[in-house]
Amino acid sequence: MAWSFPIGHLFGSEIRVHATFFLLLAWIGIAGYSIGGAAGAGVHILYVLLLFACVVAHEFGHALMARRFGIRTPDVTLLPIGGLARMERMPEKPGQEVLVALAGPAVNVVIFLALALILGPDRLASTTLDQITLADLPAQIALLNALLAAFNLLPAFPMDGGRVLRAALAAMTDRARATRIAASAGQVLAFGLGLFGLVSGNPVMVLISVFIFLSAGAESSQEAMMSLARDLAARDAMITEYEALRPDDSIDAAATTLIRTTQHEFPVIEPITGAALGLLTRADLYRALDADPRPRRVSDVMIPNLPIARLGEGLSSVLEKMQAGAPAVGVTGKDGALVGYITRENLGELMVVANARRR
Repeated sequence: MAWSFPIGHLFGSEIRVHATFFLLLAWIGIAGYSIGGAAGAGVHILYVLLLFACVVAHEFGHALMARRFGIRTPDVTLLPIGGLARMERMPEKPGQEVLVALAGPAVNVVIFLALALILGPDRLASTTLDQITLADLPAQIALLNALLAAFNLLPAFPMDGGRVLRAALAAMTDRARATRIAASAGQVLAFGLGLFGLVSGNPVMVLISVFIFLSAGAESSQEAMMSLARDLAARDAMITEYEALRPDDSIDAAATTLIRTTQHEFPVIEPITGAALGLLTRADLYRALDADPRPRRVSDVMIPNLPIARLGEGLSSVLEKMQAGAPAVGVTGKDGALVGYITRENLGELMVVANARRR
């Protein structure tokens, strides 16, 4: 994810922090300082760090359960509004999806029960979330874990309860329709949260509502594309008319090719075999032209190790390769030479055309 950077690894997944997370820390710290000076700022920042530690634990609940079904989680990113575990894919079997979805809230329930056992029910009953104090911090973290579990179990995308709803509906209808229903529920929820945030003057609630609305729409679009991809192969989606570059071509030659064509990216191939060596994007070329000193060759600025698919490989497999963040996937023939490539943009175009043909 852009504007994020790694801070470590845990259970085979990279932990990343989005730059805007520090804006949240600063805002909370300033609010705490205005209430109780330096000590107040410290307690408020500790509160946020402990809360987000529970969020990370929640995301790793998903990740570790997904690993049981052979699904990797390359990274977990901390955002100001929560955490995001980026899985290679979601399991398509309803039972597996339910287990992966419930694993996250289950972690929060375990944390709540452990703290409740230590603190006792009377302490939790007398604790509120109105004012953050060091003495009440353990009890407040316990209550927040209960709230996290309850909120994530709401039957609407992108919450975990939305995935449970999708899995239940998928047993009665097709997965794409089940996803649309769960996503629509998420957008209705987002509208309600946004309205509540505006009325109550809570900007964080408004931000969360926008995130939920956009995520629900993205989930629906992604599932629609995956549904379409199940019936297609790489050869149905690939771009076949393009100009390629060689690794020893100059940056100026690449710039000339950019002007002459409408391509946004250029496959870089081995001159003799035609095998794909990498990809030069328009953005990388612009940066190379502005650099001082300017790189000399295409091989100096290209993205190496372009993911490769075979002509007859299912388009679902191509989408999984793109989820790792690659800007394109190369398509090779029987001899290993590049015969085309697939980008997110032309996948979107294929989706529009295929849906029109179906209608």
